[in-house]
Amino acid sequence: MAQAVKKESLCEDIAGKDCGLKRVIDIVGGKWKIMILCVIDNNEVVRYGQLRRSVHGITNTMLANSLKELESAGLVERKQYDEMPVRVEYNLTDKAKTLIPILLELKKWGEDHL
Repeated sequence: MAQAVKKESLCEDIAGKDCGLKRVIDIVGGKWKIMILCVIDNNEVVRYGQLRRSVHGITNTMLANSLKELESAGLVERKQYDEMPVRVEYNLTDKAKTLIPILLELKKWGEDHL
């Protein structure tokens, strides 16, 4: 008799601290973070003003907070130049670049099913 193959669970500890899915959603969830990642991915290196213009409807506060959270999570790198006026650039980290194919799959799923 064939042995049943156990289906992999999305989350063993549903919404617990060890749930990888919950950790990802905590980091990139919300209204703006995926859009910010998309803009940076499309341009490779982006300045704050360009991000502000590209993410329609975002406030300065939300953009600044989202960038800080993405930087803290290791997904976005912030580089500040000692110039006047100060120039700040953002780019994706190698860690974030591994997330892009997953986001592309989500995008494709949305196009196919929603």
